Amino acid sequence: MKYESSKPIYLQVMDSLKQRMVTGDLRPGDQLPSVRLLAIEYDINPNTAARVYKELELEGICFTKRGEGTFVTEDPDLIRSLKEQTAKSIVKKFIKEMTGLGYDKFEIIQKIQKEGDENDSIENGKTD
Repeated sequence: MKYESSKPIYLQVMDSLKQRMVTGDLRPGDQLPSVRLLAIEYDINPNTAARVYKELELEGICFTKRGEGTFVTEDPDLIRSLKEQTAKSIVKKFIKEMTGLGYDKFEIIQKIQKEGDENDSIENGKTD
């Protein structure tokens, strides 16, 4: 994983794990890697990996069973809420970048519709 210098690494790893949860790569109740394996997987310090799990637990996104490991929450409502929060964050960032380019709300909507239509054509095997 490539890290941004403007955001703490533990937050970036948390975001990555949350992304994996909302996409279904990590399912409710799945066991997460040990702290040591998480550190290896993300090429981070084990203390940073431990902090990731601590923060995710504070948010209720995962839980630890003593002697067994750390697991993804089994609460489907929490996962849905996390998915909504993630989508909202992506949309806000997109709007901020587009308005920074000088597009207004109407133009942004037009761009989305156009790209969506082009994407549909590609997925359906149609090319102009």
